Amino acid sequence: MDYFEIQGKGSKVNVLTGYIVKEVLKGSFIALLLLLTLFNLFTFTDELKDLGKGHYGLREIFYFLALTSPRVFYELVPSAALLGSLFILGAMGTHHELIAMRAAGLSVFGIIKSVLLAGVILALISIIVGEFIAPLTERKAQVIKVTAQNVQIVMGTRYGLWLREGKNFINVRQINDNGNLADISIYELDDEHHMHLAKHAEQATYLGKQQWKLTHISQSEISTQQMAAKYQDEQIWKSSIAPDLLKIVVVSPDDLSIVDLAKYIDFLKENHQKSHVFELAFWGRLVNPLIIFVMLLVSAPFVIGVKRGVSVGGRMMIGIVIGMSFNIIDKIVGHVGLIYELSPSLMAILPSVTVLVLALFTVSRLQ
Repeated sequence: MDYFEIQGKGSKVNVLTGYIVKEVLKGSFIALLLLLTLFNLFTFTDELKDLGKGHYGLREIFYFLALTSPRVFYELVPSAALLGSLFILGAMGTHHELIAMRAAGLSVFGIIKSVLLAGVILALISIIVGEFIAPLTERKAQVIKVTAQNVQIVMGTRYGLWLREGKNFINVRQINDNGNLADISIYELDDEHHMHLAKHAEQATYLGKQQWKLTHISQSEISTQQMAAKYQDEQIWKSSIAPDLLKIVVVSPDDLSIVDLAKYIDFLKENHQKSHVFELAFWGRLVNPLIIFVMLLVSAPFVIGVKRGVSVGGRMMIGIVIGMSFNIIDKIVGHVGLIYELSPSLMAILPSVTVLVLALFTVSRLQ
């Protein structure tokens, strides 16, 4: 290699470090492009099931795919880092480049440090996309999809979903998993577009046949002469808005950056509402850069630690299985934490720290 013609051990190491960083980044971005394409193809197939529903056509589907791609990109960076480093380091091992680098003075830990330097760049890109781009585009994607499928929906905002039905404007602050609504405000206009009725209900349960049962209703009738207020325990509300039209959560963790998640968690706690989902998402965002380094460390023992009888392909397969298993276990631990209301910070950090300790232990045994 031309790298070994450079005089001086320090210069050789620097050049080799830059070479490894560049190659790992190249491999990671190729893996990221392939994974993103694959996921978008699956998403495209799923979205075709809703083709023709309302005004949801191919143009809206492609808009939706383009706008959700930054979120998918952010989620795939750790997996792409694992696959990219496995393929690049595996190729270097196959072509005896790693052996040549070690003969030129670059130690095993120097190779691992170079791989982690590539992780720093990947982590910075991931943070930029995940914090400044993905939340905005994800919110727009959901609004485009739902407004195209349902003409009643006007706008999705950070703290509520606004819908229009005839002369009524409805604000929904919470949508439960079973399709019931909570914290609903209904504003009714008269023929002159003046508000003459405002009501707020704590809960709304769908009864079928375009009927909802509102509970704990505070209602105000407004006129030019007076305003009359009354309270009801229950009331039947007729509306064409059905639970299947409300397919997006009013506030989704995917729509919020770390700063917005922190603010919204405080908002929920101040209003005595559950915040576990958003706390788990908050800690998951903080841990995500660590996962990138964990995945890169996982790749090292299966490629750099050359042992007889174990092919590079075999080590790569083992590394891939471990990396994919980590993602699955991470999701399971998160859901278990939500079900049993365990500490969101512990549930978000525990899988990553566990794998990190195992990876560091394995790396320390490399010679």
